[in-house]
Amino acid sequence: MSLRYLATKLLRALFTLWLVVTFVFVVLRLTGDPTDQLLPDDVSPQIVDYYRKAWGLDRPLWEQYLRYFQAALRGDFGVSFRNNEPALDLIMQRAPKTLELGGATILAALLIGIPLGVLAAIWRESWIDRITMTVSVLGFSMPNFFLGILLILLFALQLRLLPSSGYGTWAHMIMPVFTLATAFAGSLARFTRSAMLEVLSRDYMRTARAEGASLSRRIWLHAFPNAAIPVVTVIGFYVGAIIGGAVVTENVFAWPGVGRLLTNAVGDRDLAVVQGIVVLVAITMVTANLLVDLAYGWLDPRVRVGAGARGR
Repeated sequence: MSLRYLATKLLRALFTLWLVVTFVFVVLRLTGDPTDQLLPDDVSPQIVDYYRKAWGLDRPLWEQYLRYFQAALRGDFGVSFRNNEPALDLIMQRAPKTLELGGATILAALLIGIPLGVLAAIWRESWIDRITMTVSVLGFSMPNFFLGILLILLFALQLRLLPSSGYGTWAHMIMPVFTLATAFAGSLARFTRSAMLEVLSRDYMRTARAEGASLSRRIWLHAFPNAAIPVVTVIGFYVGAIIGGAVVTENVFAWPGVGRLLTNAVGDRDLAVVQGIVVLVAITMVTANLLVDLAYGWLDPRVRVGAGARGR
């Protein structure tokens, strides 16, 4: 993999992050003065001026942006207006719980989606294929909040098998993980099936079968590696979006993660916390897409060769 290819992808990632930081900063400032939300209606103008000065809101917008951008480069995302604590500290306190939920979700989706997609491709047009694709469409079509509420009604209120909310044991993870993994696994199964169907019709697959290779060897050593690029695309997208997608699910199940913190911060107009979380989500998305691009170059040499030819 050439240095030019790596440098191009890295510069695009950095430029995307800069655009996100700038866009979020400007949009949040255009939504109004946070002192209107955080301070009582009957507070004196002197107190309002004091807090606006303390939070740097009395400065021109361009100066606020420069100060914020310079501080962000040092890893300083400001102080929470609500808690008077560094925003990054508040986010890092919640991040492990969201990462725990996200990691379990990704693992569950991979273990379910990829095998189902492979089975549907092998048994194309059979009842296995039809049932798998029907369940997949249902999975990524159903809204997270609706599925989560159904699970709470069934397994927590009716059957009393699982806790409806909270954090602490493996039982608390089952319903949130299932809720988040359903859409991911459904999309992964459909993309895996489509990619496998294209590969299974290739000449080298017929050659491998004629040479007496077993079905498992043909599928996992010949077919799946060549069908990996579109599958990697879906994995990269969902890995990057796992924090953003956890916002609704964490609120439904009262999971104490970054998603729930974001909802509270938006309601409080806590700009520093909102900006920090959005930047964290952007970093996750950009990093995931960067890794996907690098995986393309490793899986398919034509990608990096094409990049090098365009560079010349």
